[in-house]
Amino acid sequence: MGSPVSPMVADIYIEFLEQLAVATVPLEYKPRLWKRYVDDIREVINTEAVESLTEHLNQVDTAGSIKFTYETEMDKIIPFLDMMIVRKND
Repeated sequence: MGSPVSPMVADIYIEFLEQLAVATVPLEYKPRLWKRYVDDIREVINTEAVESLTEHLNQVDTAGSIKFTYETEMDKIIPFLDMMIVRKND
């Protein structure tokens, strides 16, 4: 079943990993916004830089046990934290 502290240790490690990843990302694909809650990350980034940023994030964990994936906005809608975020013109 696992130790009761396992989620806390996992959260601390992911926070360390994301700080390292964001600090070392090249400026040409650095996100303008980065918000994380447990295992969901909301970021604002140029469309051309999505694949490069994902590749960078996946190289930060040298063990290769953590893999980042992404979903792109479709028709101005993107899922985040079990809800749909809708982008409006205003």
